Amino acid sequence: IQAQADSTKTIVGTHQLATFTNADYNMGPTPIGKSTSFNVYIKNISNADTLWIADVKVGCGCTTPKYRVNEPIAPGQTSFVTLGFTGSARGEFIKYADIVFKTGQTKRIKFYGQAVTDTVSITTVIKQ
Repeated sequence: IQAQADSTKTIVGTHQLATFTNADYNMGPTPIGKSTSFNVYIKNISNADTLWIADVKVGCGCTTPKYRVNEPIAPGQTSFVTLGFTGSARGEFIKYADIVFKTGQTKRIKFYGQAVTDTVSITTVIKQ
């Protein structure tokens, strides 16, 4: 009797395929109504698997993602996703975006800060 080979493929987590810079990003004081952005850098640390970003899902219209759909990220290479944010309400905020890879893995990105009404408020927040 021969043993049947296991045909199921184990899906590895994103932490085994890539490293992420700015995945938990403090935007600090952010002027209300003015767009600001930051980059999330993705480095492929796998030995053989090429990564492709399939989608970036955001929680609300105040966050806008920019990325290259279907651009290969070969082992050892780095790419990035730009997340833009335009706050409309004063106060602290926490937002999330999910980077979805073609292989089904998802990486949750968190960014946060304090939306302020003017530069005087920004100076006050920085001094605190």
